[in-house]
Amino acid sequence: MRRTTRYPVKGANSLWHVYKTVPFWKVVRNFIVIQLARYTPFLGMKNWLYRAFLKMRVGDQTSFALMVMLDVMFPEKISVGKNSVIGYNTTILAHEYLIREYRLGDVVIGDEVLIGANSTILPGVTIGDGAIVSAGTLVHKDVPAGAFVGGNPMAIIYTKEEMEQRDKTELASL
Repeated sequence: MRRTTRYPVKGANSLWHVYKTVPFWKVVRNFIVIQLARYTPFLGMKNWLYRAFLKMRVGDQTSFALMVMLDVMFPEKISVGKNSVIGYNTTILAHEYLIREYRLGDVVIGDEVLIGANSTILPGVTIGDGAIVSAGTLVHKDVPAGAFVGGNPMAIIYTKEEMEQRDKTELASL
């Protein structure tokens, strides 16, 4: 279950109310910072931009690949632990604008997490420490620590215990 807060709107769909929910100049600043970071190959610079200008919590030695798209309206609701990898062209959202409401939710990505390329992470989810998210996955619910997940809809491929057994079997065969 995703943890989001729901905000109903009246009249036009919720996106028409966007600048009542987030300041215009904040979105402009965030957009510029995110676009700079998307194209820079310097990992340390990306993390500094995210921490200094977007108020994100980013752990040491975390790597955001090229073209990662962060939530332009509420990036401060995203936190990523230490030594994690966010794959190429991944999108991390902390908001959803729907017809009759909008929703906001924190995204918490743990330590030593691998997010495969072209994945989308929806608001209000937690990805546990040591988890692996396969490329192209829509993360629409929490991912347990150490699990390997993938697909659309996302499903657990291996639990933490199955991953540990798999690693032991592979090491024994070497």
